[in-house]
Formats: sequence, structure tokens, C-alpha cells
Amino acid sequence: TIMSNTHRARLERRIAGSTNRWRFPKQPFTGDLLSLSQMFKALSIDFEEALRNPDRLHISQIQKFFCENFKNKDIQSAEADVILECLGFKWELHQPQLFQSETLAKLYLKALTQGTTYPLRELEELLRAQSPKKTKEKSPAKRMIISLKINDPLVTKVAFATALKNLYVSEVEINLEDVLGVLASAHILQFSGLVQRCVDVMITRLMPSTIKNFYEAGCKYKEEQLTTACEKWLEMNLVPLVGMQIHLRKIPQDLLHKVLKSPRLFTFSEFRLLKTMLLWVFLQLNYKIQAIPTHETVMTFFKSFPENCCFLDRDIGQSLRPLFLCLRLHGITKGKDLEVLRYINFFPESWLNRVTANHYHALENGGDMDQLKDLNTQAVRFGLLFNQENTTYSKMIAVYGFFFKITGLKHDTTSYSFYMQRIKHTDLESPFVVYEHKPVSLRAARMVKYEIRAQALVDGKWQEFRTNQIMQKFGLTKPSCKSHILKIQTVGIPIYVSFAFIFPPS
Repeated sequence: TIMSNTHRARLERRIAGSTNRWRFPKQPFTGDLLSLSQMFKALSIDFEEALRNPDRLHISQIQKFFCENFKNKDIQSAEADVILECLGFKWELHQPQLFQSETLAKLYLKALTQGTTYPLRELEELLRAQSPKKTKEKSPAKRMIISLKINDPLVTKVAFATALKNLYVSEVEINLEDVLGVLASAHILQFSGLVQRCVDVMITRLMPSTIKNFYEAGCKYKEEQLTTACEKWLEMNLVPLVGMQIHLRKIPQDLLHKVLKSPRLFTFSEFRLLKTMLLWVFLQLNYKIQAIPTHETVMTFFKSFPENCCFLDRDIGQSLRPLFLCLRLHGITKGKDLEVLRYINFFPESWLNRVTANHYHALENGGDMDQLKDLNTQAVRFGLLFNQENTTYSKMIAVYGFFFKITGLKHDTTSYSFYMQRIKHTDLESPFVVYEHKPVSLRAARMVKYEIRAQALVDGKWQEFRTNQIMQKFGLTKPSCKSHILKIQTVGIPIYVSFAFIFPPS
């Protein structure tokens, strides 16, 4: 068999020196086998694995050696071993700290072995000089200059300096205004410990003003933990918090789409979610507005388009269709809210006709929602936001003539319970509620498929509590008028409580 030149070169060996040691003639293994074996043993490196994968030798194992032996030790000399040229500045660094960064380690080892016939001998001398037993001896290692080019606009001098400082001090405070730049610097340096610290800081500092930049940074640097945290945070806060601030304008469409599809999305009602989405579109198209407009202003804006074509059928609205297909328009049942849907000329006529037809069918059949099957993607949703000051909080809801009170109770500092209860229309506190919703069902029993879900943020992590999907016949008297009670224990505040239900066919 004819062996390729490349393969033959890797297997060539020659005898060297009076000891007749076997020596490889080609890089990276220009040292003799005995010295290589001894050095690998000292570093706890698998010798055979190193021979098969020489590229791994220069970085990970030696980086591990420095990190384990020198991470917490004092710098022996004020004199730097390395000068890093970057961002127009010269940064003085020391070997043990430098090796925490894979990027700097590669640059340093490349400079160390460049121009020498025996790069592993240089490494062996470096490791021997830096051994803890040799700390009193003066290091023979070269003082050299390495260069790093950075094109990431997020990296500032302050952020990069903070990242380098973290090579020396593990608990350097990372300011909120610098955290994006520090994260970018940590990625360029391939400094995994600092990357995780930045992600942790960003997750705990999510708010309307930071969500957009943090999410985009998570996507850019492929930090799934960060992007997932942004999605979960926005699922809870899109309607009650972000939807009330001008920062809503900055929410990226792809993030918004993910959140709208999530079964965990919190909203007070389907109509409140629609209002939030209409406001988001309005802010995309009116860049100069710097304050949240009134609901009437938003409605008037959409009404101002010619009536011959709805907004979503226009060129300007075509790309937004996927967002509004995620909305559950069938969950908007109030007469005045349905009038708004038609008034603004936003949705295609076919969408509105389908919603109207479903409502008529449900009203004619005692509330049956024949077209709805999946509780996670189709249920009608209502929500309570339980704050610190709440001890008892309830809200009346009505769907197809059936009245329910959704309630939250605080028992002590960490104990809560949530449930829904059917209310007879004659027992309502105010007759205005009946007038506002108009239809009243006189059916004694109503089959309901429902789920109650509560979520709270504790130490940067979301706690989720939920009932099973329950099928129950709700009567007008106890105990049949009351749902299963969701009891939870949490220190998180606020608590986002969602009630999702469907009226299945009788």
C-alpha cells in the first residue's frame, strides 16, 4: 500500500542523542518522547491523547495548569510578562492571569513558540519556571508583546478594562451601563467565567429599558440562558409593565412573536393584549412620539387609513400578520370591545366575520365553544396581578352570560391561594355589571375546562405553580360553584395569576 506523504510524515521517527531517545522530527512534537511524557505526567495530560490531538495541548491543559495553581496567588513581581496592544492602548498582564483567557493564551503561546525550532521546549521551560516550587527563582520566560484587534462596537475601553481586571480579581463589580461591553469583551477574550457573571447580572436587571439590548446581546453571542430569561420575563411583563411605557417601541418583532405564542403569557384579558399590540404598531410607525398616547389617539390613527382596505391587508401591515394571528380574538366578548375591532378597520373582514359567527353560535348553544379544543393555545384568558399590598383581590368576569369571580387570597407572608367561582347574576354587587355585559344565561350548570397558573420571580428564577387541566360542572350553589383552589408558597412579588378556560360542548 502506498502511504500518503502527509501520513508518512506524521509517523516518521528518528533516534537522537547518546541516550537513543525517540524523537519526532515534525512540529508540534519536536521534543523527545521521554521529556514529553514526563511533562504531560506533571500536567495530568493523557500522553496518547495529546499525540492524537496536538492542537489541544497548547491551550486547554496549560490554561488549566495556570488557573489551578495561580488563580488566587499574589503577583510575584510588579513587572509584567506580557504587553497586550488593544484598542489603541497597551495593557500590562502576567502569565498566570493571562491564561484564564483562551484568546490571550493562544496569542501568547503563538508568540512564545514563533521563530523557535523547539516550541515544546519553550513551553517546558515556561511551566518549570512557573511551578509553585520554583517561585523564588526568576522566571526565564520572555517578556513579549501581543496584539488583539477588536471590531465589536459594544466593546469600550472601560468595559475591556473591567474584563481584564476580572483576570486578577474575581468579584469586580460590573455596572449596569457597562455590562453589555463587558459581556462582549468576555466573549472576545473567551473568558467563560466572566461571561457567566455578565449573564447573571443581566438576568437580575431585566426591566423595560434593558430588555431589548439584553435580548439582542443574548442572540448575538448565542447565550441561550440570557435569551430564555428575556422571553420569560416579557411573557409576564408585556401587558402589565412594558405595555404602559414608551420602551414598548423597542421590543423586537421576533421576541414579541415568541412571547405571543407562549402558553405562559400573562394578560388581564384578551382585549388588553390586543390594545398592547395596537400600541406597539402605533409606536413603530410614529417614531417622533416620546410619550404613551391615549387609547383614543391610537384608535383614531388606525381609523385614518382609507376604508377600502384594512390595515393588515396593506403593504405596511403584511409583515405584522404573524403577530396578530397569535391573538385570541374569539376571547374578546364584550359588545363595546367588539365594536372597537370593527371601528379601527385593522383586521380583514374574514377574521371579524369568523369571530362574530363563533359568538352567535356560542350564545345560541348555551355558551358552547365548539371550535375551541386546546386549552394551551385557544383558551380565553383572564389575569390577576397580586402585589405586596394585596391581601384579598378579586375581579368579576363574564363570558356568554356566565359570571365568574376570580380571586386571590394572602394567608401569611408566603402563603397564597387562588380560585374562580361562578356567581348568579342576581347576586352581583352592582346591576351595572349585568347591564355592561348584557347577555345573562339562566342555565343551572355549565361545564368548564380550566387551568389556574401562578408565576413569581425569586432570585432571578421563575417559580411556576399550576393546577392540572380540570373539567368541572359549575353550578350556582356551593360546593359546585367553586373551582379547585391553587395553593402556593413563595416569597416572590408580584404574583402573576392566569385563569384560562374553555366552555366545551354540553
